Amino acid sequence: MARTAPQKKPVPLAPRPAARNEPPTVEPLWRHLLGDRLRTLRHDRGETLGETAARAGVSPQYLSEMERGAKEPSSEMIAAVAGALDVSLLDLTMGVAESLRGSRPASVQGAAGRTMLALAA
Repeated sequence: MARTAPQKKPVPLAPRPAARNEPPTVEPLWRHLLGDRLRTLRHDRGETLGETAARAGVSPQYLSEMERGAKEPSSEMIAAVAGALDVSLLDLTMGVAESLRGSRPASVQGAAGRTMLALAA
């Protein structure tokens, strides 16, 4: 009976930094930035999750998941919550972009200085 050599387990490779002596950059996810902005707007209005969710037609649990970045909400859901907070989609999007602009490291910029976002699938 022929004897086979034992199988070797693959060794995982360590992630490579983006450039020499620079730590790898982590790009923020849109849903996290959006959630932070929604929470800020709701708090600025002095509202509870339940109050805002009722006006938006979503459950408080769903709104909480949106604010925590745990959900990838549809454009309809984003529009409903924005409307409940009396903010336009443009103003909401600009607010997210402004918060990103103020906190991004220079290494997260793409071509021509544009900010790059990671969109989860």
